[in-house]
Amino acid sequence: MKAMISFSNKLMQRYMPDPFLLVIVLTFFVIGLAIFLTDNTPVQILGYWGDGFWNLLEFSMQMVLIVVTGHVMASSPFFKRLLGNLANVPQSPGQAIILVTLVALIACWINWGFGLIIGALFAKEIAKKVEGVDYRLLIASAYSGFIIWSGGLSSSVALTIATPGHFTENLIGVVPTSETLFSPFNLIVVIGLVILVPIINRFMIPPKEQAFIIDPKLLEAADDLQAGTVEAIDMTPADRLENSKLLSLLIGLLGLSFLGYYIVTNGFAINLNIVNFLFLFIGIILHKTPKLFLEAIASSVKSASGIIIQFPFYAGLMGIVTASGLAGILSNAFISISNENTFHMFTLWSAGLVNFFVPSGGGQWAVQAPVMLEAAQTLGVSLPKTAMAVAWGDAWTNMIQPFYALPALAIAGLKAKDIMGYGLIIMLITGIFISAVFYFL
Repeated sequence: MKAMISFSNKLMQRYMPDPFLLVIVLTFFVIGLAIFLTDNTPVQILGYWGDGFWNLLEFSMQMVLIVVTGHVMASSPFFKRLLGNLANVPQSPGQAIILVTLVALIACWINWGFGLIIGALFAKEIAKKVEGVDYRLLIASAYSGFIIWSGGLSSSVALTIATPGHFTENLIGVVPTSETLFSPFNLIVVIGLVILVPIINRFMIPPKEQAFIIDPKLLEAADDLQAGTVEAIDMTPADRLENSKLLSLLIGLLGLSFLGYYIVTNGFAINLNIVNFLFLFIGIILHKTPKLFLEAIASSVKSASGIIIQFPFYAGLMGIVTASGLAGILSNAFISISNENTFHMFTLWSAGLVNFFVPSGGGQWAVQAPVMLEAAQTLGVSLPKTAMAVAWGDAWTNMIQPFYALPALAIAGLKAKDIMGYGLIIMLITGIFISAVFYFL
């Protein structure tokens, strides 16, 4: 295991570029594939790229907000104390790695956006408290919890096909979550990963002389907010509004009132917008005044710079893969070698491959669903299991796909190559387990 980890880390440190450079390389690679494997002309492919470039603007803003509002909420005195107290529980690097992994897995099962932020913030707090813990592995452990999201309560695929009127209803019908998220095979995968992933991360702890230890003072300095104050005697009317606790409380309560109304009318159908809404208004209340809240925002925005510039390039990739028919060609290649016994496992693998080019779970389902569902009907295999095979394929290879790692990396102050070596080991081992479940069950 130590030899594998050493090789994996050296491989990623040496050859994995910054995610922005990676998406540029992927862009030219996908353009080349589309030219040689499809009937589209280079001009048409150029059009697909440009037309798709801005298709993830809404999602990009959601991701920016979850980083910013998560930072703002965690930088409040209340959450600093809460995460700090929980970070006092582990007394050794091994306990720290296991606890961070479990918290991230559970949080990502509840909601992937919530889990990404909470896992990274909790990892930072533990790095301040536990002596000798490897910081890169700690953040990788927080990100490893994301592997479970497609089998959890915010699964794009499972929630989509459970909604009347979804775009594949003519092929699969409306599928209740009892046949997807709460089916025996999915619960086996989820429970297995909750046991397996913490063990993998625990065994990846490097020897003390090789550990990447970060000075807790550096983390404290990065989190400190220099909140200015204005003497009451010098306050102008504008200053009084900026420092009004009542104003923040009123707007915060208005936001929380809407959340209560949403739960009453929609139940606990949590999505990314609701998580952002919750983080935003809790942050306003916890920072007490508009001035302190805005200072926290200003301190947090810089963490989202990678997301702002890289997500449009991934949208361009999605534009090429979907419009050119490349995703269908890649999927059909796996279907051509499948039978009723291997189909779901090969569906999982094909989704894992397509995920590198279409990293959005919902976007990937839109691309692969027509191909995979028709093939499943032809072979006479389970359609709900086919849908979940696509979902798990997307989640599985996210361990070395930096698209969703950007929020955690922004919070941690690390680069993708710092954690992807560990992610590669997690992907390989969990891939064997998930593949076995889809093959044998």
